[in-house]
This record gives sequence, C-alpha cells and structure tokens, in this order.
Amino acid sequence: MTIRCEMRDDGPDVVVAVAGELGLPDTVPLRNRLLKCLAEQPGALLLDLSGLRVNQPLAVAVFFAVLRQAAHWPGTPVLLCGPPPATRELLLTGAHQRLPLFGGLAEARAHVNDGRRSLPALNERLPPVAGSARHARDVATEACLRWDLPGLIPAASLIVTELVANVVDHAHTMMTLRLTLHSRDLSLAVRDGSPAPPVPSRPISPEAAGGRGLMLVGELAHSWGWLPSEDGKVVWASLRR
Repeated sequence: MTIRCEMRDDGPDVVVAVAGELGLPDTVPLRNRLLKCLAEQPGALLLDLSGLRVNQPLAVAVFFAVLRQAAHWPGTPVLLCGPPPATRELLLTGAHQRLPLFGGLAEARAHVNDGRRSLPALNERLPPVAGSARHARDVATEACLRWDLPGLIPAASLIVTELVANVVDHAHTMMTLRLTLHSRDLSLAVRDGSPAPPVPSRPISPEAAGGRGLMLVGELAHSWGWLPSEDGKVVWASLRR
C-alpha cells in the first residue's frame, strides 16, 4: 500500500491524514482502515487529504463508499479536508460531486461544531454468558421507553437478543452493547473482540434465548451489517423511528 494513514484523536472526533499516491490497489486497504475508524463511532471523521495525490481517477470512489457506509451506520459525519487542486477536481467529478469538501481542518471543525449536538445513547458492557441476552433486552426496553419509542420495543428487544447471542455462541469475548437515537433511526450495535465475520444463521433452539439467527435481524431491521474494529468487529442494525 503506497498510501499512509496517520490517525489521531481530536476531542470527540478522529482526524486521519491520508497521504501518498492513490491508485486502485490502495482502495481496499484504505477503505478497511477508514471503516475501522467509523467502528469507533467518533463524533466526526475528518480526512486530511492535503498530502494526497491520485494517479488513477477511479480510485477516489473509495471515499464515496466510506460516506455511504457512514450514512447507514453509525451516522458519523465524514468530512474531506484540504485536497490539492488536482485531487479536488477529481473528487468533484461525476458521482462524487456531493462529497463534503472543505478547504482545511479548521473549516471542517467549524462546520462540525456549528451543527454538533449530543446524541442520546446507552452503553452496556456484557460478558459472554447466556444471561447477557436477557439483560440486553432489558436495556433495549429501557432505551425505547426513555426515548418515547414504545412501538420499537419488540423489534429492538429481538435484535439485541440475536446480536448478543451470536457473540455468546461464537465470539466468546466481552462485548459492548450500544443504542443510539438519531433523528430518523434507532441504532443498535454490539462490539466484540473477535475479527471473524458474524455467522449468518444458527439452528433454531426453542430453549435458547436467541437461536433464530441473524436472518431475523435482517427481517426486522431497516438495515444492518458489520464493520471491522481495531480489536474485533461491530455488528449493527437500524430501526426507523
């Protein structure tokens, strides 16, 4: 990979300096690196492109892919900052013209701060034991009642049950359950310590707390998916409010 990525925390936000010559072979590792940053659910992801050159124009599609994922989950603003003129022209071409481009980091920070608001959220650390699924249901119920969304209790409870049960059955690591209220969605996410992709289905067990598998999550959620994280993965789902 000829691209260098230097990441640093900037308060609640993350700044990633992307430098070097971007070609098509760099797009997959760059996308994976930026998705890992999104999995941390920062307040905003600021991409400093001042040192980026593009030697294959199609490669800029990687930024559009990252923005699309951020819009699905976790709803994190992704801002592209200070690209050189030639890179900026490519980013403004065709399907990429709607990318949020800013002259530099200071301008992007000002934009984020102008529109920043704290999103209601609940976090719960859970061990990989069977009782965690029941506790996750209680947390989901509490969140829906607190945020005046009683109609989402059944779906949210079932989804977190499956996400937690999947960790208990397969990852066997500590996990973090996070529920976040957005303007249009309720997002539910479980982060665990295993990099293995989520198992798409499991045999149905009437005695189990879960057992209906991630296919049920797909049926109930408006959208769902998973992202690699720095130390494992995050499996997420969104419900329309």
